[in-house]
Amino acid sequence: MFVWAESTRGELQDILPLSMVLFPTGATEQHGPHLATGHDAIMIDAIARRAAERASDDCNIVLAPTLPFGASHHHLPFGGTLSLSTDAYYRVVRDLVESMVSAGARRVFLLNGHGGNHELNQLVMRDVATAKDSGEQVYLAAASYWDIAREAIETEPRLPDMTLPGHAGQFETATMLATDTTLVREVSERRSDDPARKPAINGTRVEASGRWEQFGGYTDFPERASAEDGALLLDIVVDGVTEALVVFSRLTTDSP
Repeated sequence: MFVWAESTRGELQDILPLSMVLFPTGATEQHGPHLATGHDAIMIDAIARRAAERASDDCNIVLAPTLPFGASHHHLPFGGTLSLSTDAYYRVVRDLVESMVSAGARRVFLLNGHGGNHELNQLVMRDVATAKDSGEQVYLAAASYWDIAREAIETEPRLPDMTLPGHAGQFETATMLATDTTLVREVSERRSDDPARKPAINGTRVEASGRWEQFGGYTDFPERASAEDGALLLDIVVDGVTEALVVFSRLTTDSP
């Protein structure tokens, strides 16, 4: 594994055409009364590094610096949030991905750790690929780590009824407990998470103004989290991300 920020321009010029760039995107935002605001940036950085180290046995990977800011305007009412508007976030990520391609990268994988970035990362990948001039093939991919690992987590018998990913709930509290307990504060027991549940309409996304304030800015039951569950969750996630990176590294124009 190569680290972008620790490499010289000459080293990157040689490495990038033969490697995949792994670009982690996170956020710095309120995570309820009990989690550090840097959760998403800290977690995606750790996941990306672990997966890159493992995948490097099968392919060349350049780990780009983690973007610590995301599209988080929906968390601004609570304070403690550093947010980019959706159009600003899109422009920042697109500029960075285009810079990677301009520097010689031929494969870029955006690995996301904040829900507000998800669709925007996908748009960046599509738009950069569409705008790419004819010439050497460029492969671009985008995914959120919980989607890569969703099936494995939902079918894991040791993790029943886990809300995935939620926000500062059991899932994210557990992963932080397994990473750095000093970044988790005590949280009061919650009797119901009904206000945090979105209306369910098949194939439809529903949003409502003021919704986040109705349930205090965090979902489900963080008091149920444990470091043991967090370690298991992270192992499953890293396994899934590692496999995704290796598969992506092998894609060709004639792949199905």
